[in-house]
Amino acid sequence: MKKLISLLLTSFFLPLGAIHLHGQNREIDWSKIYSEQLFHITEVMVTDVASPPVAARIYAYTNLAAYRVLQVANVKFDHGDFLSFSQINKQVADLSLEPIQSPEFAAIFALFLVGEKVMPSGYLLKEKQAAWQEWGLKNKVITKKNLEQHLAFAKAVADQVLGMAKSDGYIQLTALNRYSPKEGEGFWYPTPPAYMAAVEPEWKTMRTFFLENLEEYKPAPMADFDLSQGSPFQIQLQEVYDKGKNLSEEEQLIANFWDCNPFKVEFSGHMAIGVKKISPGGHWIGITGISAQKVGLTFSETTYIHALVAMTLHDSFVSCWKAKYETNRIRPETVINEKLDPTWKPLLQTPPFPEYTSGHSVISSASAEILTGYFGENFGFVDSSEVYFGLPERAFDSFSQASDEAAISRLYGGIHFRDAIENGVAQGKKIGKSIWQKLEE
Repeated sequence: MKKLISLLLTSFFLPLGAIHLHGQNREIDWSKIYSEQLFHITEVMVTDVASPPVAARIYAYTNLAAYRVLQVANVKFDHGDFLSFSQINKQVADLSLEPIQSPEFAAIFALFLVGEKVMPSGYLLKEKQAAWQEWGLKNKVITKKNLEQHLAFAKAVADQVLGMAKSDGYIQLTALNRYSPKEGEGFWYPTPPAYMAAVEPEWKTMRTFFLENLEEYKPAPMADFDLSQGSPFQIQLQEVYDKGKNLSEEEQLIANFWDCNPFKVEFSGHMAIGVKKISPGGHWIGITGISAQKVGLTFSETTYIHALVAMTLHDSFVSCWKAKYETNRIRPETVINEKLDPTWKPLLQTPPFPEYTSGHSVISSASAEILTGYFGENFGFVDSSEVYFGLPERAFDSFSQASDEAAISRLYGGIHFRDAIENGVAQGKKIGKSIWQKLEE
């Protein structure tokens, strides 16, 4: 909270030029503009049905591009440089570019350029790039005379960030061994209704931004698969089964609010129809934007916190996915249908990857640690991230309250056991605290 108060006081007493980077139109809410333009990245990811870890990677590099533009433009930040302790710090070479009138304009254009290259349907951003140029000219953020200079600046930074992305291991994933479900009781295998193959089984090989040794963030051991009465696993299994049949309206609302399953499929006859959903990381990127707008962050601080949260999300997914494919644990739906009740169905559709640990629990608690460190404890906000997808707003008194709700929502949804949730929360908190501690050193 001390950092937030310092930030607000500093912003209040700075001259107009410092607040708006270059003294541009006071009517422009740059924090809101950033979130609106970033949402175009989300829209394309939804179209592509980007998996949760892939979505986090896309958010990381697109937001990093915007942040890097401001760095190269020598814009001052109120916080330290988190790239200084990043695993890509050696790739952040100096770029000698001519000064530009609007680093804000170039930052968002660079975000679009990176998004165009790292998403299968990135070509859809061409239209957004053209609209952004038109907006910049119309609002006199740039001029026709210096437009090309801004575009060249953005491209130079985007190319550098794309160079970083090319060496993170993503391109090599397709050459790795294909995943085959392990044989035997207690191991994961595809679930209804679509019986999709395992998603990103080799994601643990991806380069992280901040976590140097993934073993340090390994979760506590899960309960052994044991169906005998009173065993730790049997107790958890019974809990999921019973809860699934006795959900309150509020618990159903919570489960659906945090569903964020981009793989949800509904059937109409023999036709499979994909239901558009935001990713778990996309939900927390939305919360980040909402929080930035609430306190009126400057453009530079808005890009800073978005990039930091996005890169944390990426690392959290790498850590979580490592645990998932090392444990290969069965999903509740599978074992309940086989051993307890063949007619039982979870409220939420089971995602296509192993159960332990809970991805929502890991990435939500990690994000909450970063956002709490930045905005302070007891930071209340209204989460409207899911309104676009037809769900109502929810109010929270703190980021930790939101992350705790996201975690327990997986039990209400019938797709996770309790130890995957609780140990996932501990795993995510350790990740978030570790990254934030490095910022304060």
